[in-house]
Amino acid sequence: MKACESCSRVEIGKNHQKIPVLQRGIGMVLVYLPILTLPFVFASAYMTYWHLLLIGAKNLKTYSDFLPDRASHRYTLKNQITMHGSFKTSTSQSKLFWILNCTWYCPYSVALFEWHAYMVKIVENWWCPFGHDKKEGYDNAKIDKSFWHIYPEDIVKLEPEDRDNPIWNDDEDK
Repeated sequence: MKACESCSRVEIGKNHQKIPVLQRGIGMVLVYLPILTLPFVFASAYMTYWHLLLIGAKNLKTYSDFLPDRASHRYTLKNQITMHGSFKTSTSQSKLFWILNCTWYCPYSVALFEWHAYMVKIVENWWCPFGHDKKEGYDNAKIDKSFWHIYPEDIVKLEPEDRDNPIWNDDEDK
């Protein structure tokens, strides 16, 4: 089961206007502070990418595979919609604010973390093809063979569920 299948819908819109403006302002600062960590996340993602390439990975998705097509964005600076702010200097009244957030910050951040998570799942499928209760969520990072499947003397040591799992081995190993 994937993590989200057991979750209820997150309630945020029902509560937002009940939260004091100062508290929401602090929350806005907290959403942008992680920008300071993005260089480290990029470094980690690229180290993982190069690790996989150096051990023989082929057909590995790249960061750009996770980015939305620029043409798929509905709004441009010319037609960007805005909102009435809670106070006079609210950034929600600025077209540039929404373009920077919705065209750059959010999709590029989501793509980075999804790309990194995809590769970390591949790393685990390669080195540790052993089942656990969250492993089905690794289905988007299938590999042809795990490290344990490339040596015939080690395949026999695996439990049948690990030996025959289509996430980390192809049909010829079954």
